[in-house]
Amino acid sequence: MRSAVLYFVVRAAAMLGLSRVLPGFVVRGFGPALCAALVLALVNTLVKPILFVITLPLTILTLGLFLLVLNALMLWLTAKLVPGFDVHGAGTTLVASLILAVVSMLWKTLARP
Repeated sequence: MRSAVLYFVVRAAAMLGLSRVLPGFVVRGFGPALCAALVLALVNTLVKPILFVITLPLTILTLGLFLLVLNALMLWLTAKLVPGFDVHGAGTTLVASLILAVVSMLWKTLARP
């Protein structure tokens, strides 16, 4: 349980850090960042699998690169749902989703028992 809470805190901290260095990525405090981390996890759990199945032919055609676009879409949807969390521009959304994916991979690698 503690590991899951720390995971969301790390994602929220990564979002706050991104808002400082990435133009167009706006987070108005730790509360919206934590809420965005939770909503992003929920969107990735509920919406992403459906979109993955629908876009599977395109994903195969692009050798998996379309998954980057799918991740960016999930981040964009999260920004639309969470007040105080905004992402402006497709490029910013794509870069931010890549960085957040790397942070998640690092966390899962380092937090492994």
